[in-house]
Amino acid sequence: MRSYLHQPVYKALGLIGCAIVLGGLFVASIALGSTPIRFLTVIESFRDYDASLKQHVIVMTTRLPRAVFAAVIGANLAVAGALMQALTRNPMASPSIFGINSGAVFFVVAALAVLPISSLNQLVWIAFAGAGVAAFTVYFLGSMGRGGMTPLKIVLAGSAMSALFASFTQGMLVLDESGLQNVLFWLAGSVSGKELDSLLPVLPYMLFAGVAALLLARSVNILATGEEVAKGLGQKTGLVKLLIALTVILLAGSSVAVAGSIGFVGLVIPHIARFLVGIDYRWVIPYSAVLGAILLVSADIAARFLIMPAEMPLGVMTALVGAPFFVYTARKEYRAKGASQ
Repeated sequence: MRSYLHQPVYKALGLIGCAIVLGGLFVASIALGSTPIRFLTVIESFRDYDASLKQHVIVMTTRLPRAVFAAVIGANLAVAGALMQALTRNPMASPSIFGINSGAVFFVVAALAVLPISSLNQLVWIAFAGAGVAAFTVYFLGSMGRGGMTPLKIVLAGSAMSALFASFTQGMLVLDESGLQNVLFWLAGSVSGKELDSLLPVLPYMLFAGVAALLLARSVNILATGEEVAKGLGQKTGLVKLLIALTVILLAGSSVAVAGSIGFVGLVIPHIARFLVGIDYRWVIPYSAVLGAILLVSADIAARFLIMPAEMPLGVMTALVGAPFFVYTARKEYRAKGASQ
């Protein structure tokens, strides 16, 4: 894949440019909606908040939290997808495609149905457990048989686990329909109706995983050259793979716990990042974080206007972009394999 930002200085400038775009979209996310708010009013609500003014209340209690959630979760899912694609050497890998999101969702729904749980701290750990079970099951199934893990086998395993967990989740909803009505919109992925305080229980895990992803970037570069080459260079590939997997589980599990299942961000964004800066994960990871935030903030803005005054679930918006991209990537891989045989 060709990189258009060859020199480190251009890569840095490109990252700064993406951050500026994200900042503009962040302000737009606060200003735009069923109640338009002028830019000066947004500034005033931060500088001199007045709880008696409706627009100030909307900015601080509704628009700001959902913009923050969209940016953080978009970054998490994009970085998780980049790490998964490097770990499996599969361009179609992502938390949603490989069933990690579905596993976390099922564990959370099942816990809400059968356990007296109300604390987000508890739900976060349940989401981590579901993401971990799904991840290691898919990895195990994709590695079985002759030839070990292959891109086709792991995609099939991930698709099967996604379908299985989705069926289990639907079954739980049928059994306890009245008790789980409040999670239906969450299941489709949403950042609306959030409070900034609800981000605090998962923020330490997100920050830890983000820092871990950056620290692992150099090891990911070595691992991407091939396992035999990496071992020859002295890398403990088993330990690196385990750390990558744990980082992905923290990123995906914490995102699902607070926003539900939002798919395809981790599939699309790493491809765009690698197109811009090449395959050096020291740049791919930060680019993925910023571009993922841009995608989800943009999708959240669009979700408000498609069916006003109602809103489209955020997971549906990302699927409109991601599903065609998945088909395109799958066809591209199939043609590449056909040409090489």
